[in-house]
Amino acid sequence: MKKILYTLFVFSTLSISAQGKKFFETGEVQLKNKVEKINLRFENDLPFVKVNINGKSYNFLFDTGAPTVISNAVYTELGLEKKHKSKIKDSQKNKQSQIFTELPEMIVDQVIFKNIGVVVMDFTVSELGCFKVDGILGANQMAKLFWRINYTENILEATKDLSQFNLEGYETVINFEAKPQKTPIVLAKMLDKKIEFTFDTGFSGRLKIADSYYDSKKVKQVVETFGSSSVGAFGAGKPVQGFVFRTDIMELGNNSFVDELVTTGSSNLIGNDFFKNFVFVLDWTNNRVYMKNSKKETPKLESFGFGYRFVDARPVVAFVFQEENFPLKIGDSIISINNVDLDHLDKDSACHYFINRVEKDQNTIDVKIKRDGKILDVKLNKKEYLNS
Repeated sequence: MKKILYTLFVFSTLSISAQGKKFFETGEVQLKNKVEKINLRFENDLPFVKVNINGKSYNFLFDTGAPTVISNAVYTELGLEKKHKSKIKDSQKNKQSQIFTELPEMIVDQVIFKNIGVVVMDFTVSELGCFKVDGILGANQMAKLFWRINYTENILEATKDLSQFNLEGYETVINFEAKPQKTPIVLAKMLDKKIEFTFDTGFSGRLKIADSYYDSKKVKQVVETFGSSSVGAFGAGKPVQGFVFRTDIMELGNNSFVDELVTTGSSNLIGNDFFKNFVFVLDWTNNRVYMKNSKKETPKLESFGFGYRFVDARPVVAFVFQEENFPLKIGDSIISINNVDLDHLDKDSACHYFINRVEKDQNTIDVKIKRDGKILDVKLNKKEYLNS
């Protein structure tokens, strides 16, 4: 079930130069056992692993949509040397110049990675800081092994030998091409168009297509939206018109999927709200993803009709469904939800309410907002959209 209640995260789709391609080929990996079981924590539709660097434990995002990244703090603590600096672009088309360096060693449970090319980034910006992320275990690092991921049971396994994974029953097989940083790009057919999607475990949503692929003539049910519904590595995108629709069929690999929920935006992404219904294996040797359905679930769109971000520890309406007479507008300051004061928060309490939404599991909410110096009270009911 997909509930559009909050901002989706996309820590990925970083554009890397030709120089970066060679940079991300470096490194080696050592395993103590044929199959290594690795800690995995799947929270807020994002996968995290604990890694050890120089005897200290860190929290890393397991993200196929990005190269391996370390925080500015880790870079400084280790006293690493800058190899070069280059601009990279996130999923919201925001660009920044970043340091590229080499990490001598990273240990993930019993798996030892050495001399891995990494990007250095600031993980304290925007809502990203709320997850207390120290880095990203990215695609260039993953590509050195075969991986089996099961979000439902918090299981992550790695091996150098694909035959160690029994692929019987993996009914969906998807070929992919790899970006310079090894991010998998898969081809799907939707709205009578072939679309290249980033296979992105750093995206908490389900399916997103670039605005240019959307065709209203081929869509039976649609909800029009306005605002910014996702946040990239360098912040949110600009408010824009968008659409959420249900597609009749999506062809992906050797399988077809019906009644999928899709949003429009700046990138083509397949994310964790889709993956969490599968056990899947990532194979960079043969450039394939193998997927076995672990639970049947028809995606639903349930929402109060808006989403909000925390800006300077204050919640601000950032995303709305374009409904006639909808009472909230982009930029409205949220004073409280169900009498929970959200207007006098420090950074830590803002992060608490960003992750633990007041409206979660509620069917009706009372929202107090401030607009143009006036205080307004609004009652909203959760609705299910695109259900006929």
